[in-house]
Amino acid sequence: MPATFFRPILAAALLFNFATAHAQLVDRTRAPNAADEGIAKSLEQQVGADRGDRYTPESSAFIIARDPFRAIRRGRQIFQRKFALTDGQGSLALNGRGDIASNLAIGAGMTDSCAACHGRPRGAAGAGGDVATRPDSRDAPHLFGLGLREMLADEITSDLRDLRAQALAAARAGSGPLTVELVSKHVRYGSLTAMPDGSVDTSRVVGVDADLRVRPFFAHGGKISIHEFVVGALNDEMGMQAVDPELAAAQAGGRMVTQSGMVLDGALDRLEAPPATRPDQDPDHDGVANEVPRSLVDYLEFYLLNYFQPATYKVTRNVQRGRALFDKVECNGCHIADFTLNRDRRVADVQTAYDRGRGNFNHLFATATALFRPVADGTPFFPLKPPKLEAFEVKNIFTDFKRHDLGPNFYERNYDGSMRREFMTLPLWGVGSTAPYGHDGRSINLTEVILRHGGEAQRSRDAFAALGEGRQEAIVDFLGSLVLFPPDDTASNLNAGDRTAAGFPQYGHGSIRLQALYNDPSDPE
Repeated sequence: MPATFFRPILAAALLFNFATAHAQLVDRTRAPNAADEGIAKSLEQQVGADRGDRYTPESSAFIIARDPFRAIRRGRQIFQRKFALTDGQGSLALNGRGDIASNLAIGAGMTDSCAACHGRPRGAAGAGGDVATRPDSRDAPHLFGLGLREMLADEITSDLRDLRAQALAAARAGSGPLTVELVSKHVRYGSLTAMPDGSVDTSRVVGVDADLRVRPFFAHGGKISIHEFVVGALNDEMGMQAVDPELAAAQAGGRMVTQSGMVLDGALDRLEAPPATRPDQDPDHDGVANEVPRSLVDYLEFYLLNYFQPATYKVTRNVQRGRALFDKVECNGCHIADFTLNRDRRVADVQTAYDRGRGNFNHLFATATALFRPVADGTPFFPLKPPKLEAFEVKNIFTDFKRHDLGPNFYERNYDGSMRREFMTLPLWGVGSTAPYGHDGRSINLTEVILRHGGEAQRSRDAFAALGEGRQEAIVDFLGSLVLFPPDDTASNLNAGDRTAAGFPQYGHGSIRLQALYNDPSDPE
C-alpha cells in the first residue's frame, strides 16, 4: 500500500479534537479532570475480552487483526499508564529481601509505569531509567525500532541455523568433518565444524551463543523476543505478574506464535517462563490475582513491534564529514549502518527527519507509510488488516547483532562476584538523545564513551584519538544527528498541525496521530 494511502486520512483526522497525550498517563475514568487529560478507557476496557481470536469482538486478537492502529495506540496507553496498588503494582513477595545474585528483580526497583524507565523524550518509549540489577547499575535503553531489531535478529538466527543444518547434512553424506563460515546479512559469526556423527564443534563461533540464537535485548544479549521482554519487565520492574499459559508451554518445550507473529519454540530456544499460568494465581502474595491478563501483553508487544525508528536531525556538511570519518576510523566494523529485513511484520513505517518548514517542534516531521493489506473474510466485521510481510530496508541502525569484548573499561561486576566481559553492539540510532552513555551510564558524553572503548575496538578507538579536535567533533556531530523524538509533539502526514491555532504550541503542534487510522476515529483510547 503506497504512502499516499494516508493522505486522505489527514483531512478526516482534523474533524476530531483528540487530547494531546503525555508521558505517564493517569486514567481519567479514575481521575477525571477539567483538561480531560489522561487515558480515555478504563483498565477493564483495555483488557476487554482478553486474547480471544479474530472473531471475538473486544479481544486483543480481534483488535490487532482488524483495527491494528487502535491496537498500537492501546499498547501505548498501557505503556504510559500509571498502575495502582489495587491493580497489583508492587510486590509483597520481594520487599527488598532475598538472594539478589539469583533474583535480579530485587535490584530492579518498583515503578508504577513502563514510562518511568522508558520515558524520554516526553511521551516516547525512550530512555531515562536506571536499575540496580548490577552493582554498577544498568541504564534503561530506548525502545525505538524495537520490532525491527527483533525481526532482524530472528532472521539472522534462522540463517545461521540453516547453515548448520546444511553442514550437518553434507557431513553425514560425505566422508569427514565439514567446516562452514557463519555469515548472515554480511555479518560474520565465525565458523563451525559439522561431524559425520551429527555433533557440531562450535569452538570457533564468535559473537553469539553456541545455539546460534541472536538475543537482541538487554546489554548482554539476554532475551530473544519482545513478548518475553514485556512479561519479564512487568514482573521485575513493576511487580505485576502476567498470566501466560502459552508462554509457559513454549518454555517447557512447546511452540507458540504470538499475536505479533513471533515464533517462540522451547524445543529450539531457552525461554523465560512467565510468573503465572492461571488467572487465579497470586505469585507475589499481594492479594491481587490476574494482574496482567494476556490481552495487555499482546497490546504492549504489538505496540513495541510497530514502534517508530529514531529520527535523523539536520544533516550539515560537518555531519556528512563526520559520517565519512566514522567509516574511516572503522567504527563501521561493528556499527553497521544498514540491513535488509526479508519479512516485515509491522503494519506501518514512520520515517522522521529534519524539516525546517513543516517541523513545528524540534524541526522534525514524520511520514507514515502503510504496510498492511485489507482482506475481507466474509464476516460482518471490519476487514482483516494483516502486514504485507514484504522486504524492508532498515537504515541507520549501526549495529552488528554480536557480542564483543570492549576491554576492562566496559566490564561489569555481578552480585555473585563474577565479571561480565562481553556486550551486544549498541545500535547507534537515537544515540544523540541518550546521554549519559554506556550500559551503566558512566560516560558523560559521546567523546568519552568512544575513548572508553578498548579490547576488540582498541584499533578504532586509537584512530579516533589520533584525529585532530575538529575531526573528532565532526564524528560527534554525526552521532548527535541520530536522535529520538516525542511522537505526540512531532508533526506528521497524519496531523501536520497549525501554527496559527489558538494556544499554539500547546495546541496545534501536530503529532503522529494514529487515532486517524482507527476503524472508528471518534472512539478515543
